[in-house]
Amino acid sequence: MKFIHTADWQLGMTRHFLDEDSQPRFDEARLDAVRAIGALAAEQGCEFVVVCGDVFESNYVDRKVVGHALEAMGATPAVDFYLLPGNHDPLDASSVFRSEVFVRRRPDNVRVLENSEPIAVGDGVELIGAPWMSKHPSTDLVGAACSGLETSGAKRVVVGHGQLDSRSPDSLNPALIILNRLEELIASGGIHYVALGDRHSTTDEGDSGRIWYAGAPEQTDYDEVEPGNVLLVDLETDHVAVTRHRVGRWQFERRQWNVTTDGDIDEIESWLESLDDKKRQIVKLGLEGQVSLAQKARLDAMLAHHTELLGAFEAWERRTDLVVVPDEVDIEALDLSGFALDALRELSGRAAAKDDSGAVMAQDAVALMHRLHQRNGGDR
Repeated sequence: MKFIHTADWQLGMTRHFLDEDSQPRFDEARLDAVRAIGALAAEQGCEFVVVCGDVFESNYVDRKVVGHALEAMGATPAVDFYLLPGNHDPLDASSVFRSEVFVRRRPDNVRVLENSEPIAVGDGVELIGAPWMSKHPSTDLVGAACSGLETSGAKRVVVGHGQLDSRSPDSLNPALIILNRLEELIASGGIHYVALGDRHSTTDEGDSGRIWYAGAPEQTDYDEVEPGNVLLVDLETDHVAVTRHRVGRWQFERRQWNVTTDGDIDEIESWLESLDDKKRQIVKLGLEGQVSLAQKARLDAMLAHHTELLGAFEAWERRTDLVVVPDEVDIEALDLSGFALDALRELSGRAAAKDDSGAVMAQDAVALMHRLHQRNGGDR
């Protein structure tokens, strides 16, 4: 028995740094991932797909998002999709899974795990769901779903969502999933695989090799480790084989650079040029150091060029401290004299002073003088 374990599709997700051109590409990529999951399941001879929570970004996504999602899952009618409500889309009174568009347009191969009753999904295999009924559960939902299970001889796949106690700094959170309890149930043969969602990084948890977070099929932030995967799970006779399959196309890259020379700028440009599929790359840069006016102008032009090519570009504010101080070449190029030259030299001195509260203002003033000079064609 083989199946696909995935989670955290968060269809309908928006990102503030995506513009009106990039956001639709981001949306379509998430639907492409759903279609790819169905195609992979069919290709690998899988009986079903479990989506372990946060299928949708919220219970209030646009009806078009719901319709497109159902159409994408319905594209592989031989593969059943089992959807678990998570913290983003709990099965409460406003649940997207109870909405008119979902109920009316749901294809036959899509089913919501509304409770923890065992569901037979094949020869000798059962699903045990642990759905979120609200955004703030007061107990370990996965543990509760497993409690009281009677031996049936079936291989049991537990479908859950949430944070493991082994990863949480908040030991008092009652909703934490107790890892040791799951390991004990696996060791006793009560359950055979735990498919989890919530953590967007593909992760093998515990020591049994049977408790996994699939991770998000499309990356959603910079800190995620090995995102963009789904898991092909093979429930073999004596063990479970888990294989990663990449379906995601978007990537988030975050880098910090120390910039003081033209060579440093060359290195940044070379790195940006090396990025593949730039329209699906989201880049955040932190820049520290000291540059001249000419270097800053070159850096700005280079970043502006690549911003037009990238899916999105962000300045890493907490890691950015770039001081712009004119060098003698800059000062000579401005060809100033008299009061203007004296003012420029005074501003340059203040711009370079680390302990001067007016340093940033001085840098801005110097940059303005340079821009005005450039705008006037270099005339004084």
